[in-house]
Amino acid sequence: MHSLSKKVFFANYTFHVSESVYEPAEDSFLFAENLKVPDGASIVDMGTGCGILGIIAAENASKVVAVDINPHAVRCAKKNAKLNNVENKMFFLRGDLFTPIKPGEKFDLILFNAPYLPSEPLVGKSWLEQAWTGGVNGRELIDRFINEVPQYLEKNGCALLMQSSLSNVDETLRKFEKNGLKAVIIAKQDVPFFETIVLVKAQSQT
Repeated sequence: MHSLSKKVFFANYTFHVSESVYEPAEDSFLFAENLKVPDGASIVDMGTGCGILGIIAAENASKVVAVDINPHAVRCAKKNAKLNNVENKMFFLRGDLFTPIKPGEKFDLILFNAPYLPSEPLVGKSWLEQAWTGGVNGRELIDRFINEVPQYLEKNGCALLMQSSLSNVDETLRKFEKNGLKAVIIAKQDVPFFETIVLVKAQSQT
């Protein structure tokens, strides 16, 4: 059992982050600050990590399905949902992107703070490294997400995707459009080392 090693605060929320789980950073906070959840929305928090986005979304949502491939993250997010009194609205699934979600199930809003940094191939990475490494061009999970997300969105649903300027934002906008979603950048922030983090909103078109 991993010790709960750090506390992270955002607005009036508290999150415990265990050592094998991604600790919320600038990308998480930029995402959280720009997260608008319609009342009663059904939501997927993909790559939930410690659960920060899903837990904040649960305030207004009717249900939040939090997914992570990292078993430590799923456990950590569950504890944080309880700590922040939203466990009755949240469901936790362990799996690789959309694999644990039932085919045909659709949601109003799908969130993904993607692993987006270019890196060596993903094979053999630790759980923590997998939270931020996106394969050789940083797009391994981003591209899979873009290709799969349309089939899980309601008619007017939208996806919010966080990525870095290091992993080709223009290509993300192009690929969303190719998959029938209208994509725009809704927030961005410069971070050290010549990098900008970017939040993309992709709306399904009826």
